[in-house]
Amino acid sequence: MKTIKLTIGICSLALLFASCKDEKADLAKQSVEEYKSYVDSVASLEYAEAYSNWENIENGYNNHKSMASMNINDTEDKAVLVDNVDDATLKYETYKTNLIAEKEKEDMRISKDNFRKALLGSNYDNSGDMSFTWINKDNILSVYETFVNTVETNKDSYSREDWDEIKLLYEAIDTRKNTVENEGLTSADNRKIAGLKLKFAPMYTVNRMGAKSEENAEAKE
Repeated sequence: MKTIKLTIGICSLALLFASCKDEKADLAKQSVEEYKSYVDSVASLEYAEAYSNWENIENGYNNHKSMASMNINDTEDKAVLVDNVDDATLKYETYKTNLIAEKEKEDMRISKDNFRKALLGSNYDNSGDMSFTWINKDNILSVYETFVNTVETNKDSYSREDWDEIKLLYEAIDTRKNTVENEGLTSADNRKIAGLKLKFAPMYTVNRMGAKSEENAEAKE
């Protein structure tokens, strides 16, 4: 009788162990599937939407990955599950890398747009068209005034790249002026613009050279 009871006890423990092992295996598979689904859902988001909620996304990702990795060693399908986790991780990290790159590009675009708006005034059209068709005979003087006055105010803080952008914009304004002159630009405005151009030319030359010299000195250090 004792032998029978002992056998029954051993069998019960074996069944309990097997049951626990099966539960862990099922939990591991479920956690991996949930991890994969989470990564898929993140990777389907538009970058702007993802970046606006990135802290919560990262927290969710870390939690799902931790759960997915927890019970893998207790399963017979360990190799398959590890591959699934690795694939999902690679997909997430690739998405994250692309997200950061796009955010940097967007930040640069916004910074460049703000830089141009400060130089060209509130009427600046940021469509990216350098023909500057938004400049006309009625506002071209104010564009030159804003441009030259802004450069004068900030000339000591501009980098060499800033001065290159300033030159690009200045040449675009001048090109537009050639068209505006034939559309009825007044002689009075034309004379004032000529004065502003005389003010800008030496200011650009001296400060652009100074900015380049400073960068060369810093590079040597």
